[in-house]
Amino acid sequence: MIFWLSIAVVLCVVLLLWRVVAAGKAALPVVGQLLPEFSLPDQYGAVRTAAEFHGRWLVLYFYPRDNTPGCTRQASCFRDDMQEFVAAGAVVCGISVDNSEKHAAFAREYKLPYALLADGEGALARRCGSLLNLGFIRFARRNTFLVDPQGRIAKVYVGVNPARNAREVLADLKELNR
Repeated sequence: MIFWLSIAVVLCVVLLLWRVVAAGKAALPVVGQLLPEFSLPDQYGAVRTAAEFHGRWLVLYFYPRDNTPGCTRQASCFRDDMQEFVAAGAVVCGISVDNSEKHAAFAREYKLPYALLADGEGALARRCGSLLNLGFIRFARRNTFLVDPQGRIAKVYVGVNPARNAREVLADLKELNR
């Protein structure tokens, strides 16, 4: 009996690992590719689309969950550098699979002056190669995309450090604006 139970446990672990690896192989957009179209609610329930950001630089950062230490750090760093992003002609949007209500509470608590988009089904995260789907739970992977004013990916940041991400993107944005 224990033998068969052990076999079942091993099979479950193998299947879970296979699912994680398969989900991780979703293609990331590449530099020069158009940002996938999207239509997602922000923390206030307003529907935001990719088209509304055309003509401006867009920093689109995916993060796993509201109110977790790394996500809070990353969000706060973008908040703290917001004036520099605005001066460089950029708009910042954070995206996770959390709902608008959770985003609203998170934005209020940390005084975030930018849109947090609710990708509840993970559709945009999936198209951007940024969804970790374990079957019973989904998270956005911590990836960031710098999108040029024509809607094309200018830079891709994979598995970013939450404490350094905003400064890295800002440095690249300033360089690309020269």
